[in-house]
Amino acid sequence: MAEIFRLSRPEDALEALLSSLAPGPLDRELLSAAESLGRVCAEDLHSPQALPSFVRSTMDGYAVRAADTYGASEGLPAYLHLAGEVPMGSDSGLRFKKGECALVHTGGMIPEGADAVVMVEQTQKSRNDEIEVLRSVAEGENSVQIGEDVAEGSLIFPAGQRLRPQDIGGLTALGITRLSLAARPRVAILSTGDEVLPPETSLVPGKVRDINSYTLSALVEEAGGVPDRRGIIADNHERILSAAQTALQESDILVISAGSSVSVRDLTAKVIDALGSPGVLVHGVSIKPGKPTILAVCDGKPVIGLPGNPVSAFVAARLFLLPVLRKLLGLREYPAKTAERTVRARLGRKIASSAGRADFVPVKLVYTDRGLPTAEPVFGKSNLIFTLIHADGLVSIPVDANGLHGDDEVEVQLFS
Repeated sequence: MAEIFRLSRPEDALEALLSSLAPGPLDRELLSAAESLGRVCAEDLHSPQALPSFVRSTMDGYAVRAADTYGASEGLPAYLHLAGEVPMGSDSGLRFKKGECALVHTGGMIPEGADAVVMVEQTQKSRNDEIEVLRSVAEGENSVQIGEDVAEGSLIFPAGQRLRPQDIGGLTALGITRLSLAARPRVAILSTGDEVLPPETSLVPGKVRDINSYTLSALVEEAGGVPDRRGIIADNHERILSAAQTALQESDILVISAGSSVSVRDLTAKVIDALGSPGVLVHGVSIKPGKPTILAVCDGKPVIGLPGNPVSAFVAARLFLLPVLRKLLGLREYPAKTAERTVRARLGRKIASSAGRADFVPVKLVYTDRGLPTAEPVFGKSNLIFTLIHADGLVSIPVDANGLHGDDEVEVQLFS
């Protein structure tokens, strides 16, 4: 078993955990494009066709041979024979000869033999079957070519791409209605503690309602996992071990809330070490809040022991649970900060810190008309959940720093 509270730097702790896990995705499933929003591609996806599949007009106007318009001007227009109109949604069947044109509409198909479109505003009718072109056009002007958006066979989404609303539109444009997606990892969440009650229970002196199970469930769901709250277990080694064994067997990740600090009643580290090998990798991380976090791998599955204080549990879960979820989903750049939404801001006041640990301070963003927003620290103890509720994100103070000065430019890791 790892030595208790031999503190690890946060980046070293995360590397120890991630390097002990097999790359994702864990499994895959075939779903419709309509069900794919927010899901992760399990394999590279290539275009089955060119898009567009025909040359299209980007304007209402006249399809022409560009060469027939060269030198045209208002003073010396080019005269073209009007061969017909291209109906929307079909091929007109027209085959252009020199000096001919056809009326086309935005998005309509350009007839064979035409290679450009003159905007209708740059023409005028001279007779029913003839137009005057008042401006020359270049080949390809006001038109979209075959494959200009997507070439047939090209890579459209790599494995590990999380699909966005516009991506769903792209799939349907290509006729891709079903695709292979990474299965969502199942995360069992176990709360421990004699003092913890379900949220629907009336409080009695000395008791607190379960916060962490619900905060962690929301984090997991937002990150693409499936949360599975396994209830509250009293501070008893046998009961916690039995519940943890069952939960780990039925899930891909196990999170145990509370019981991670050093005391005779804190049993999580012993329980985790009994779940499988190699067991506890890290017990104690040089961060505030969240120092007593436990990171482990038990028979190939990640197990994380989080502090009981809500702010500590939330910060540690963002640092360690979310990267694990991203890896098991097979997301690209899973450990990188690019996976988090950030914004630059100026710190509203000085924040003190101690070298040797990374501090994560909740901040509220105040927007003005003076450039960068101001990040105002929201100070509070780690057992006060509304410290987070009043904040928009976290500012990180590096391990080797002694704090940050007011008006320093900082990067805020946004909550959503």
